[in-house]
Amino acid sequence: MFKVTPNPPDTDPASPYEPDSKKLNEAAERALNFHFPSNADINAKPRTRSTLFSVDPHATAETLGIFLVETLASIDVMVHQLVDHLEGEARYALLGISNSIMVAEITANGVLDKIEPPR
Repeated sequence: MFKVTPNPPDTDPASPYEPDSKKLNEAAERALNFHFPSNADINAKPRTRSTLFSVDPHATAETLGIFLVETLASIDVMVHQLVDHLEGEARYALLGISNSIMVAEITANGVLDKIEPPR
């Protein structure tokens, strides 16, 4: 029996994309630069402050620190309530998060201890 196709089949060595490969590479570079700007591009743009969630610029460091400590304590309570309903690895992961929250709370309290009260 005669085989119609050669073994291996003949292929055209020229890629169908070769004539436009420079254009495709340039288009790919433009797309990558648009969606993933370099650090230099990011640093060149001035940072605009978001007004959606903002902190009162007149708030004292002590007020902000107290709010931070209270927020961390509230998060820790919520994490411990979730821990009671979990078992296994998820429980251990939340307990690890709880430890990180406690360290942050202790650090924030240390910062508050170093703030001198206004005179």
